[in-house]
Amino acid sequence: MNALGRHILAEIYGCKFDILNDVKKVEQIMVQAALEAGAEVREFVFHKFSPQGVSGVVVISESHLAIHTWPELGYAAVDVFTCGEKVDPWDACNYLAEQFGAEQVEAKETKRGIIDSILPQKAAANL
Repeated sequence: MNALGRHILAEIYGCKFDILNDVKKVEQIMVQAALEAGAEVREFVFHKFSPQGVSGVVVISESHLAIHTWPELGYAAVDVFTCGEKVDPWDACNYLAEQFGAEQVEAKETKRGIIDSILPQKAAANL
């Protein structure tokens, strides 16, 4: 099955409050996660909520990493979407879980843009 990309949705539980509530720390960890996966970082934006929580996105040449945190619950919702063969989204997810001090991670991968089902076999071979 040929797919244009891999998209991981990760539920990261039992994380450290101080990390999930620090916009600069979350930004640093997310950017580094992209690099750990072999991605090329283009730009990023993060926002700190009041009284707590952080949302942000790292745009990579291969797609994106996004996060929203609930520090009071020790929870982070993360998605990592990569296109092509050179970047492994699981490397980014594993790095994030480790850096956030996670106790539990539930994640699933979805193939995106399954070209076998939308293009004739000959056209897919030309990609």
